[in-house]
Amino acid sequence: MARRALILFEGHTRGLGLLYVQAAKRLGLYPINFSADPTQYDYLAAEKIETVRVDTNNFDALSHECSLLRATYDIAGITTSEEHVYATVSKLCQHLDLPGPNPASIERCCDKFTQRQLLAEAGVPVPAYRLAANARDVEGSAAEIGLPVVLKPAVGCGSRGVRLCRTVNELAEHTTYLLGEKHSWLSSPRILVEEFAQGPHYSVNTMGNEVIGICTAKFGAPPHFVYREFTFAAPLDATHNRRVADIALSCLRSLGLGWGPTNIEFRWGKNGPVVIEVNPRLAGTPDPQLVHLGYGVDLVTEHIKLVIGKESNLRIRHLQAAAARILLPDHDGTLNWVGDDSRAAAVPGVAEVKLYLQPKTPIIRKGDFRDWLGHVIAASPSRAQTDAILQHAVDLVGLSITPFPP
Repeated sequence: MARRALILFEGHTRGLGLLYVQAAKRLGLYPINFSADPTQYDYLAAEKIETVRVDTNNFDALSHECSLLRATYDIAGITTSEEHVYATVSKLCQHLDLPGPNPASIERCCDKFTQRQLLAEAGVPVPAYRLAANARDVEGSAAEIGLPVVLKPAVGCGSRGVRLCRTVNELAEHTTYLLGEKHSWLSSPRILVEEFAQGPHYSVNTMGNEVIGICTAKFGAPPHFVYREFTFAAPLDATHNRRVADIALSCLRSLGLGWGPTNIEFRWGKNGPVVIEVNPRLAGTPDPQLVHLGYGVDLVTEHIKLVIGKESNLRIRHLQAAAARILLPDHDGTLNWVGDDSRAAAVPGVAEVKLYLQPKTPIIRKGDFRDWLGHVIAASPSRAQTDAILQHAVDLVGLSITPFPP
């Protein structure tokens, strides 16, 4: 009998890719990685994962590789944790008659302007927005909406190219950056100009048509939107929790989603919650770890079950207060870890300590997810206790940045 294989497209360097590999093995599957460059994911070699080097945006090449593998393996399912290849994954699943999301829904959702249009047409609360293709469009759109505004590429993830613009000069500066050579576009530039929605930030995790849990998050210093802290579950009363959950489910209906995991980001402003973004995939680190620690629901495992045609089990098994702290630089310079991450990991209640970079690495901030230097995740019976555990562990890690010489 052929070995049952799970094909995983690309990977994730901050823990999520490894979680998929480990979960697949626990389910008795043989994980195989498809990647344009497998060497960028160090866990593949450590876990002795079979890899196929292939252009993960080339449907014909991927289909050919799957045909070759089917001579040896029973392909039980195909999935990814990466948004930029999720539409291709969904098309391949459909082509091979495997479980997966609707490809058209994924493509619509990955275009932030199209997503905004569909949500607004369905009556889902979203910030005011305009689409711009050049500097004149950006200036006119910002004038119509009113400063401050947020500029972001219409297609992209990880907060790349996203910035708060509070003045005309900041608007012109970031427009020049987005339209210049420093920001890479896969097609003609399309910039989303959005009203700046202020207020607490919430992240809703769903599986299928069920809301699993809601995180709250805080960002580093503006004008960029780089996450620095996450708390699960969000401190919402039953009424506010229900309101956010109802809007999240409206998003799924509006966008034709409802298969597998989705992550929906909100801001709770003066007029209530507004949807900032719908990500048609499982949220990245640390959301899955926090949900697992807080509720006992392993979103990665339950996602894979759906991928291979089984039913997921989303029953809450326990209640804990879970939180994560992202280690961020507050200036450019040379990275030093002056503490002891092994001592931090040994603190009771700490679930995970991960440092992404080696000492002496030059750090030049980019204003997006690439600024993350590491993370610490903890859980305990109370929020106050978890916060204290996190702070103690972060202090033990000892992040230090030595400024570059003048």
